[in-house]
Amino acid sequence: MAQSYSLFLGCIMPNRYPAIESTTRFVLDKLGIEIKEMERAGCCPAPGVFRSFNKPDWMVAAARNLAIAEANGADLLTVCNGCFGTLFEVNHALKNDEELKKDVNARLADLGYHVEANQEVKHIAQVLGFDIGPYGIRDYLKRKVRLRGAIHYGCHFLRPFHLKQIDDPEDPTILEDYFEALGVELIDYRRKHACCGAGGGVRAGHIEVSLEMLGEKMAAITEVGAEAILDICPFCHLQFDTGQKSLNEKFGTNFNVPVIHISQLTAFAMGLDDIGLEYQTIAPDFKLEAVEL
Repeated sequence: MAQSYSLFLGCIMPNRYPAIESTTRFVLDKLGIEIKEMERAGCCPAPGVFRSFNKPDWMVAAARNLAIAEANGADLLTVCNGCFGTLFEVNHALKNDEELKKDVNARLADLGYHVEANQEVKHIAQVLGFDIGPYGIRDYLKRKVRLRGAIHYGCHFLRPFHLKQIDDPEDPTILEDYFEALGVELIDYRRKHACCGAGGGVRAGHIEVSLEMLGEKMAAITEVGAEAILDICPFCHLQFDTGQKSLNEKFGTNFNVPVIHISQLTAFAMGLDDIGLEYQTIAPDFKLEAVEL
């Protein structure tokens, strides 16, 4: 029986970067993974903002999404670090606290939902990087990418480690191994594991601080000559894509490094030419190069 997932779209991907969604669907289809739509799903909601002000409502809103995935009879799959952070952590809490689950379900009942927390929450990078893996993905590749790339993990994929235990957050290799299998030449850089400056309400509430954090990362990425930034999160993607323009306009910099999501690069390596880079803010004329297999 084919693997299936309830695909959680989140907010930014379908609204700002639909190419990440379309390439995710393309990749999953090529891998033989069935997608089950999550009808009436809402915002995850974001861990860095909503949880800080109202944790009970944050958990109920997340639990409603978990209930929708459960009704599909398939584990939930996210494409965003923030969505992954919220949905994974709430699912974990409900699995391990029966009283909490009882309280949450009492509130969900008013909305017509019920959650058992009997399934898993996974990130697309986890499915590609570990479940399929760098060796498994090679069976699906049509070409090897020729690219010097700088990886950005983001904050919520690997942390908190004591809950997720995906990879060492201080010295991970999951993305390195995977992108190398696609043909990418990876370039290390200063502040590789630092925040991009988008999450935790920083971009929305303190844009100056957000741009300062982004500027430090962009300077480090630029000085090593990376041709592209490789990420796994639409919100980080938004920060790198539109944030470079903001930095250039505000400070007179000349950053022009395209950002490519893991789904986009995988789809390209699988043979898809249109992965949506031309619709992005930064370097819309950037063309990926590859060697056909």
